[in-house]
Amino acid sequence: MKYSNLPFMLVILLFPLLGTAQQISVQPKGSLEGNPKNLPVHEYQLIIDQQMVNKAGKSVMGMTVNGGIPGPVLRFREGEFARITVINKMDVETSVHWHGILLPNFYDGVPYLTTPPIEPGESFVYEFELKQSGTYWYHSHTMLQEQSGVYGSIVIEPKVPTLEYDNDLVLMLSDWTNEKPHSVLKNLKRGNEWYGIKKGTATPLNRVITRGGLGAQIDFWRQRMEGADIADIYYPAFLINGVTSSDNPDFKPGERVRLRIINGSASSYFWLTFGGSIPLLVSADGLDVVPVEKNKTLIATAETYDFIVTIPDDGKLEVRASSFDGSGMAATTLGTGQLYPAMEIPRPDKIGMMKMMAKMDMRMGAPALKANPKKDERYEIKKKYGMQMDMGGMDMSGGKMDGMKMEEGKMDDMKMDQQKMPEMEDMDHSNMSPSEHAKMMGEMKMDEKEHPGMAGMDHGKMSGMNKGKDGMMPPAEMMGRAFDYSYLRSLEKTTYAADAPVTEILLNLTGNMNRYIWSMNGVGLAETDKIKIKSDEVTRFTFNNLTMMHHPMHLHGHFFRVINENGEHSPLKHTVNVPPMQEVTIEFYGDEYGDWFFHCHILYHMMGGMARIFSYDTPRDERLADAPLSHLIAETDQFYTWGMADVASHMSGLSLTSSNIRNQFNLNVEYGYNKNFEAEISYERYVYDWVRVFGGVNVENSVEESFDDPSITAVAGVRWLSPYLFNIDMRVDNKLRPRIGIGRSLMLFPRLSAFGYYEYQADFGIVGREGGNNDYRGETVWSAGMEYMLGRNFSLMGSYDNRFGYGGGLSIRF
Repeated sequence: MKYSNLPFMLVILLFPLLGTAQQISVQPKGSLEGNPKNLPVHEYQLIIDQQMVNKAGKSVMGMTVNGGIPGPVLRFREGEFARITVINKMDVETSVHWHGILLPNFYDGVPYLTTPPIEPGESFVYEFELKQSGTYWYHSHTMLQEQSGVYGSIVIEPKVPTLEYDNDLVLMLSDWTNEKPHSVLKNLKRGNEWYGIKKGTATPLNRVITRGGLGAQIDFWRQRMEGADIADIYYPAFLINGVTSSDNPDFKPGERVRLRIINGSASSYFWLTFGGSIPLLVSADGLDVVPVEKNKTLIATAETYDFIVTIPDDGKLEVRASSFDGSGMAATTLGTGQLYPAMEIPRPDKIGMMKMMAKMDMRMGAPALKANPKKDERYEIKKKYGMQMDMGGMDMSGGKMDGMKMEEGKMDDMKMDQQKMPEMEDMDHSNMSPSEHAKMMGEMKMDEKEHPGMAGMDHGKMSGMNKGKDGMMPPAEMMGRAFDYSYLRSLEKTTYAADAPVTEILLNLTGNMNRYIWSMNGVGLAETDKIKIKSDEVTRFTFNNLTMMHHPMHLHGHFFRVINENGEHSPLKHTVNVPPMQEVTIEFYGDEYGDWFFHCHILYHMMGGMARIFSYDTPRDERLADAPLSHLIAETDQFYTWGMADVASHMSGLSLTSSNIRNQFNLNVEYGYNKNFEAEISYERYVYDWVRVFGGVNVENSVEESFDDPSITAVAGVRWLSPYLFNIDMRVDNKLRPRIGIGRSLMLFPRLSAFGYYEYQADFGIVGREGGNNDYRGETVWSAGMEYMLGRNFSLMGSYDNRFGYGGGLSIRF
C-alpha cells in the first residue's frame, strides 16, 4: 500500500521534463532567426522609390533601388550575418525577396505569406545568417514591381576560395517595357496580337502557307491553339546591368574573369554566347558544379550561371544575351582592342516547330481551368494530353522525351531521317563566316568531351543544324537537349539517406493563352489548397509541362535535386526550367518550417495563377496577424477591364469586358446611322476553359430603322470556344426564342485580319406575339470585314453588316 501514490508522484516529478520535451518538439527546424553565434554583422540600406527613367528611348515612371535600375550589388562573405534595411519611399506597398538564399521563413519576403508588406513611408529590417556562398539576387515580390525595376544582385564569397580567377563581374540580365506592367498583363488577357506583330514573331496565314505548314496550322486550330508560342511580350530593350550595350575596358589581357550572370528579367529567356576562347561554366544557381566548357547556354528566368573567361591577348571579348524568341539582344565587352564577337543566335523557326509538333501527335489544350477544381484528375490529365506517339522506340507519353539528344543538331538518337522530318533538309551553313564556323566547331569539340558518342561524327554535315529554313534556328534544336541540364554535374553526391521516406507528387503545368490563365493540374492558386510537406521526408515532384511555353519553376527557401543523367551527382538548384511538352523531376528533403512560395518565375504566369504554397503545416507566425494570406491569393484573381470602340461611316460600336478567372461582365452596344441598334449587358461564369454560362438583358429594334418601342428581353445560354477557334453563342430569351451565333477572326497577313459573324434567331410565336399570330419567323444577322492594326491601340476597319450596310473607320482599344 505504501507504493499506491507512486504513479502520482512520478507524474509530479516528471511534469517539468514533459513540458520541456513538448517545447523542444515544436521548435522549428531549418533556418532560425537571430544571431546566437555572434557572427560579424554586414549591413546595407536599400531605398525603393519611384522616378522617371529612360531605358528604351522614352522617359517613363520606373521603380529604383538606391536610385538605379538595377539596384546595387550586395557583397557579403559566407559566415557573416546580413542586416538589410529596406525603406519604402513610394506611394504603394513593396517587398524584397532574397532569391536562392536559405534564411528564416519570416524574412523570405513574400508579402502576406511569410513577411508583412512594407507600407508607403515605412521600413523593414531583414536579418539572416549567410550559410552559403555564390551568386544570387533580390527582387520585389509585390504584384508586378519586378518588371518596373525593383531587383539587384547578391555576391557571397566563400570562407575558403574554391575557384581560381583574377577578378569577377556581375552581369544582371533584364527586360524592359515602356508600358505599365499592369497594362501589359491586361493586353495579354484580352488576346491582342500586337506584341507578336511588333517583334516580328507572329505567324499569319500567308507565312504558314508559304512554308507548307497549313496542315500543322489546322491541327493547332483544332486543339484551340493559334500556333507555337515562345515568348508573349514585346520588349523594346533587353539590358545588361541596366543598359543595352556597354564596355569594360579595365580587364587586362590574359586575365581570368568570373562572370556572375543573373537572369533578373520578368519573362525572358536568353541564349548566352561568348567571343574568344570557350568559357568554363563553373556554377549554377550559386553552387559550384563540375567545370565544363560551354559557349552556348540557355539561361531561364531567375537562374544564375557563373563562367570563367580569359581576356584575349590582342583584343576584347563580347558577351551576348540573345532573347529566346529572337526579338532582341544585349551585349557587353571585356578588355580592349579588336573585337572577338560572340556567336549569333538565329531566330527560332516557329512554323517549323508547328510542323514538327504536328508530326509528334502532340495533344494540346489541357485545361487551365477545370470544371471541378477540388477533384484530383492529375493522372487523367497527364494520360490524355502531351506527346502521344512512339518515335523510334522513345517513350513520349506525358511529354517525356527520353533519348532525345539533339544538342547542336545531334539527331542520331531520334532515329529519324529527313524523309520523316522534311523541314530539316534545307539547313545550310554556307553563309557563316570562317570565324563563326570555327566557334561552332569549337563547341562541337566541347560536346565530344561531354558526350564521347559524338566523336567521329561528320561535323561538317552537322554544322548546318545551327541554321535552318530562312536562316532560322531549326525546330529540333528548339526542342532539344539544350534544356535538360545534362551538362550540370554536382561536385559531390546530392542523394539523401536511402531509408528516407519519399512522397511523390505530380504537377501538370497547364495554361490558356486565349485568356492568359496559368495553373497546375488545371487549377490556379486562387482555387487550391496548400501542398503539405512532411518534415524529415523526401518530397519528389514531377513537373509535366502540357503548355507550349517554358516555365522556370522556383521554390523559395530550399535547394532541390534536378534529376538528370548524372544520377547521384544530379545538380542542386533553386529554379528549374521545364520545357514545353516535357517532364522534369526534382526532389528535396523537408528540413524547414512554415509556408514557402513555389511558382513559375515568368512574372505574368505567376500573376496568372501558376503558383502554389508548400506548407510544413506549422503555426502561422503571429507577426502576420495584420497581413492576411487572402491578399496574396487575390493578386492572382484580380479583375482586368478592357474595351474597344468602333467609329465608322455606317455605325458605331462599344464593347466593355471586365474579367477574372471565373467571372466576366460584358457590355456591347451597336448603333447604326440608319437607326438600327442593339445593346446587351451580360454576366458570364466560366465552368471550364472553353465553356461559360451567361445571363443578361438585350435591347434592340422591334421595328427596323426605328427607335420607337424597343424590344427588351432577358437572355440566358452558353458560350463556347469550339475546336478551330470559333466563338459560339447558344441562347434563348424570355419569349422562348432560341438563337445561335458563330464568329471567328483570322490573321491573314502581318497586321491584317479578317473577321466574320453569323447569327440566326428562331421565333415560334410561343410567347408575346400580338393577335395570336404564331407563324414561324426567322431572323438572320451577319457581318464580315477586315482590320488593319496600326498599333496596339488603333486599327483601321472596314465591314459590311446586313443591319447597317457598308462602311469603314477606326477601331480604338483601351
